[in-house]
Amino acid sequence: MKILALTSIRSDYDLLSPLYARLHNDVDIELKLLVGGTHNSAVHDYTVNDIHRDGFDVLLEIDSLINSDTAKSRLKSASILLLSAVDAVAAFSPDLIIYAGDREDVMVGALLGGYLSIPTLHFYGGDHASDGYIDNPIRHAVSKLSTVHFVSTALHKARLLALKEPSNRIFDVGSIALDKFKNIVPIAGIKDLIAGRIVDKPAALVIFHPIKDEIIEALDIITNMLMTLIKNGYHCFIGSPNSDPGNAIIISTLSGLAAKYSEITLYGNLPRGQFLNLFSACNIIVGNSSAGLLESASIPIPCLNVGLRQRGRDCSDNVLFVDTSIEAIQAGLNEIASAEFTVKMERVINIYGDGHSADKAHNLIKSIDFKSLLNKPEDPLYVE
Repeated sequence: MKILALTSIRSDYDLLSPLYARLHNDVDIELKLLVGGTHNSAVHDYTVNDIHRDGFDVLLEIDSLINSDTAKSRLKSASILLLSAVDAVAAFSPDLIIYAGDREDVMVGALLGGYLSIPTLHFYGGDHASDGYIDNPIRHAVSKLSTVHFVSTALHKARLLALKEPSNRIFDVGSIALDKFKNIVPIAGIKDLIAGRIVDKPAALVIFHPIKDEIIEALDIITNMLMTLIKNGYHCFIGSPNSDPGNAIIISTLSGLAAKYSEITLYGNLPRGQFLNLFSACNIIVGNSSAGLLESASIPIPCLNVGLRQRGRDCSDNVLFVDTSIEAIQAGLNEIASAEFTVKMERVINIYGDGHSADKAHNLIKSIDFKSLLNKPEDPLYVE
């Protein structure tokens, strides 16, 4: 069986890399990766090197990312990826194309499969946030274009059923992203990634990606988060934002704040093991990253989600949503420090899975007759 996996950013690669390892080591499967987007960008630290270090076979590396801080550049980058991939994918002629998530590049994977008559497998469909961001319609549109769906929760399956996807195309495997937490070795002390000194304060992992409705105030939101965390005695480890519009000025501002405050460490791309150790050693995750909703409960640490992004998504009891003002962020930190929230944290269970999702997905991929499901003749008026 020949499988092609499409990856265009560090986050979607980390969502599926435990599965890639199992597929790569299966003698009955030939796995190749189509690598584009930020993976091949110097600005994003050439994360294609992580793929090579992991030992996976790459079908094609595509320099598709237009390094521009605009909404137009995302569409142009996706079009370059599609145009550059068509002939290589057709020549490889895989039995299955797999992709994950809700960025514009997964639409490329769905279109390649649909028009080249190749079955496709979409991971993490059926999710939904109430922030109104483009991720939601892209995710749902890709689900309608895809052959089979591997979802993370029962609610996500129910949402796909509501979209009139037949039940025989939907499988709940949990989130593969959680599998990597099984093998984390706890570290004795957390270090400043830049200065190399031991951090003797509680640590906050801060990840914030701007969305359209918050671009204008994004700098204020980030400053509010960092200054409030510092006031509450935290050392802040903040990651650079992804390639969404508005990222350039945020990176510039963060660089200035990190130079001014010793309590702020700004980092770019980290090797997976180092990032997981940092994540698991922190006392809290703050911002609006999906890692807070999907992964933090597996450590477990509290997640303070700030602003509009991620609102309405299925989440575990360790997640608290707050507005963007200093007062709202402080109130959230106070609630997380309360005895009631501490008790809640002692009982938290990650609703997204138990750390064995890659095995489930691997076994299903080998057992499903994808070719028989390729055509989608179902009439949405009559699908049960």
